[in-house]
Amino acid sequence: MQKTILITGCSSGIGLDAAHGMRAKGWTVFASCRKQADCDRLRAQGFISPRMDYTEPDSLQNGLAEVLAHTGGTLDVLFNNGAHGLPGAVEDVSTDGLRAIFESNVFGWHELTRLVIPVMRAQGHGRIVQNSSILGFVAFPWRGAYVATKHAIEGLSDTLRIELRDSGIKVILIEPGPVTSKIREKAIPHFERYVDWENSALRDRYESSLLKRLYESKGPDTFELPASAVTAKLLHACESPRPRPRYYVTVPTHIGGVLKRILTTRAIDRILARLR
Repeated sequence: MQKTILITGCSSGIGLDAAHGMRAKGWTVFASCRKQADCDRLRAQGFISPRMDYTEPDSLQNGLAEVLAHTGGTLDVLFNNGAHGLPGAVEDVSTDGLRAIFESNVFGWHELTRLVIPVMRAQGHGRIVQNSSILGFVAFPWRGAYVATKHAIEGLSDTLRIELRDSGIKVILIEPGPVTSKIREKAIPHFERYVDWENSALRDRYESSLLKRLYESKGPDTFELPASAVTAKLLHACESPRPRPRYYVTVPTHIGGVLKRILTTRAIDRILARLR
């Protein structure tokens, strides 16, 4: 029988590439999206595409029910991927904005994971793959809200991996650095809603750096890789008899991992403070 995987956030970027890549490798892919129009587009491409929005618990329950109806009640892999950014200095991110990003990037992931675990326990196996980030273990300036959510995902996943050690369920983190996606573009509405940069003490720095990065396309970042680089790691995480607890993607992630091991916090702060 074909292995089954539920992937969230498949409208573009990493999720979309993962859906096509895993299907090409023979997997039955359930490619979920937040918006119905994106689900309809994927269904036209031959996917089963339930609408699942991390901020709507009912949509998670209904979407998973649709998946299980197709599989007869089983699921081999959940790939939690859908998320959004909220750029801005920590002091300027409104508390409502922080709540909103945690709702989609952490609480929704937790909700869906909790729904899937009983299914995997009943069948005696399964894999929960979390698409984290280099920002899950390194803090970059101007990304505090996103950093906070990814640090939270790392902590929850590490704990869950230990707790599920004897269950047959494996918990795996993928940690990309710069990967081609629309996350910057999709972060703009959240930035405009929750960050009052015009009245910030750091307004000049917004104008000289962050606003240009958000609104002006300057091509790929240094060391940026296509989304297929993440799909390759996802495939190994899903098919290896002994998947790694963590998969680094991109040169910056590898460098960040090394620096965290060998440098003091002060030294890392000095390096990261130069980033804009």
